[in-house]
Amino acid sequence: MKRCPQCRRDYYDETLLFCLDDGSSLLDGPASGSPADEPQTAILSEPPIGAPAAASASAVARSAGGQFGETATRAQVFKTDQTAILPNVHPHTASRKNTLIAGAIGIILITTLGIGSYWLYGRADSSQINSIAVLPFENRGGDADTDYLSDGLAESLIYRLSQLPDLKVSPTSSVFRYKGKETDPQTIAKELGVDSVMTGRILQRGDNLNISVNLVDTRNGKSLWGEQYERKMSDLLATQREIATTITQKLQLKLSGEETAITKKYTNNNEAYQLYLKGRYHFARRNRDDVKKAIESYEQAIKLDPNFALAYARIAEVYNQMPNYPYAAPMDAFPKAKAAAEKAIAIDPTLAEGHTAMGNTLTSLDRNWPAAESSFKRALELDPKSATAHYRYASEYLISVGRTKEALAEVEKALEIEPLDPNMVANLGRHYLYDGQRERAVEQSRRAYEADPSFVIARLLYGMTLNATGGYTDAIALSEKYLVDDPNNQQMLMVAGYAYGRSGRRPDAERVIERFREISKTQYVIPSFVAVVFGAMGEKDEAFAELDRSIEQRDSWFRWCKVEPLFDPLRDDLRFAGLLKRMNLPE
Repeated sequence: MKRCPQCRRDYYDETLLFCLDDGSSLLDGPASGSPADEPQTAILSEPPIGAPAAASASAVARSAGGQFGETATRAQVFKTDQTAILPNVHPHTASRKNTLIAGAIGIILITTLGIGSYWLYGRADSSQINSIAVLPFENRGGDADTDYLSDGLAESLIYRLSQLPDLKVSPTSSVFRYKGKETDPQTIAKELGVDSVMTGRILQRGDNLNISVNLVDTRNGKSLWGEQYERKMSDLLATQREIATTITQKLQLKLSGEETAITKKYTNNNEAYQLYLKGRYHFARRNRDDVKKAIESYEQAIKLDPNFALAYARIAEVYNQMPNYPYAAPMDAFPKAKAAAEKAIAIDPTLAEGHTAMGNTLTSLDRNWPAAESSFKRALELDPKSATAHYRYASEYLISVGRTKEALAEVEKALEIEPLDPNMVANLGRHYLYDGQRERAVEQSRRAYEADPSFVIARLLYGMTLNATGGYTDAIALSEKYLVDDPNNQQMLMVAGYAYGRSGRRPDAERVIERFREISKTQYVIPSFVAVVFGAMGEKDEAFAELDRSIEQRDSWFRWCKVEPLFDPLRDDLRFAGLLKRMNLPE
């Protein structure tokens, strides 16, 4: 038996060299408890991808220092070099340990083969693992600057495993609510409705990574597989694929010719991949500084690997969304988005993310609605499980052309895949609103806002739905609360200005217009925001002058003019139909 000198955990697997909790080298020592207290499933290692299979059990037994994992197929046993997988092990120490355990290797191997065969093939179908939750990896270094590694590794594994048709994988939005919390795998499994839970820890020391993972069958609390990886930062991408492939083998999943995402290589440049993870991490935060950092990270990744199609698609995604906040003028952002999307598709025509980004750009920049729908449908053909593709198809295309019921159905599909995604949860209220379900829209938006008042989109959409249903007093209270600390917040200014205008507080509405004028001296102002305030005051000429600017400047908010209730005060004017025609939208 062995003991960790740091946490004092005892291990009964004599081939294990490092503690799975803190990475310390294990020492020979007495057990502090009975073997019955330890997990009943051995923690065994898996070889690197592409390692040669041993010709026979005896061939494996003859390889000094080898570690042996459960068989992933009926007759495969892999041969691995312990010192290669764990480079910190001194070769002389490894040699002495090999001498001590060499006699036990054959017995361990035979036992493992027998148990593994029973476990994988002899048990009833009710034992089959059909679902998994990959929890956020714990960042043991405690440095927030390296959260992108722990978050990115978990997110990448979720994405890869979700491509398998026979495996239910809890989406990112569902599992990331457990980040930083003390969690019990069986409790989580019950909450998420899965059979198994994977937990992991990652520790960075300079250029070295220590990654430990554990896969638990939560129906009986037994460990199915555990492993510790000592790798260089340059090995991160390969290690991620190695873990995903091992999990697939442990869960008895078979890859068909079409399920290639589990092993698909988006880049061979590990530094580029790490920068890609940083970009994803920063864009998820959505504030101005993080969006800028996301672009910088993606651009650096592309410099390192000019053929990194996924990075091009992601930078297109960022540029497509920047004018909505607004962090950039549309004509500064949309052409860059289109160029990046075109590059992504040219490099990899099978990349769903590239077609999704292109569909978004075709609605915002080109207003080519048939081509946009084709792009979104192609993205969904390539990846039907893409929540983003379903959501963007709904919010960028279907809403714009007035097909609100189809849009609502697509958002609901997206939420089936990512039920807790904050952006989609908040925008569900907007889709109810555009479909005429106004009271339901207010309730949904209120819940999304109360779940996270700091989330800018939830705050905006709650204010918009309040205005659309005549809740002007509440809309004013909401917007004024945030304008105290951020008087240049265009979203809250629009909410307040519309409510002031509709409730007869004209001087307050005029002050909002003046505020917009001041902001426009230093940054882009969304013209349709100004237009709805003028419309609420009954100043139609001024409102249509702003909407002319909306069309000229490719104001992305005006895409939804067919169904947006805040344009209702202007809708009966003949000039409004003319604007729809200029947008190439069907009447």
